[in-house]
Amino acid sequence: MTIGQDGWDIGIMKIHFVENPGMAFGTELDFPYGKLILGLLRIGAITAIILYLKKLLTNKAPFGLLVAVSCVLAGAIGNVIDGAFYGLIFSESNYFDVAQLFPAEGGYESFMHGKVVDMFQFTIEFPSWSPIYPGQQLFPFIFNVADAAISVGVFVILLGYRKFFKAPHNELATENNSPETNEEE
Repeated sequence: MTIGQDGWDIGIMKIHFVENPGMAFGTELDFPYGKLILGLLRIGAITAIILYLKKLLTNKAPFGLLVAVSCVLAGAIGNVIDGAFYGLIFSESNYFDVAQLFPAEGGYESFMHGKVVDMFQFTIEFPSWSPIYPGQQLFPFIFNVADAAISVGVFVILLGYRKFFKAPHNELATENNSPETNEEE
C-alpha cells in the first residue's frame, strides 16, 4: 500500500496505511539521535517488563495478570522490531509508489531509525445533531497490532488487577507461602 491508502473497510473500522516516525500519537524526539534514544528507552522498558514478569511468576501472580503483562511485553517487542528493522528492509514509502521489500540499493534508514507501520483506524464520529463536537471523530487514532496488545494489556491490568497491586508485598508472600505449602517442603 502507499502512504495514506485505504484498504479493507467495514464502516467503523478500516485499514489505513501510515508510518509513525515516533512513538504514541506520532510524537517524535526531534533532536539528533532522538530515534536511537527512543529505541534504547524501549529496550530498557522491555528489560524492566521481563524482570517484572519474572518477579510475578516467582510470586505466583494470577494467570490473567501474567497474560496481561505478557501482552504489554509482546507489543513493546513488536514495536521495537518494527522500528529497528523496517527501515533496513524496505524502500521509503510515499503517496505514489508501494515500498519495495529488500530493494537493491538497501533500505531507506539505518538500524533503529525506521518508522513503525500503523494500519487500523476506527472511525467513530459524533452525529451531526450532537450538541458536543457535531460530526467530529471520537477516536481518530491509527494503530497497529502491537499497540493494541499494549493497550489491552494495560486496560486489563488497570481494570482487573488493581487489588493485586494494592496488597502489600509481604502479604502476597505470606499468602503464597501458606502453612500448607511450607509443610510440603
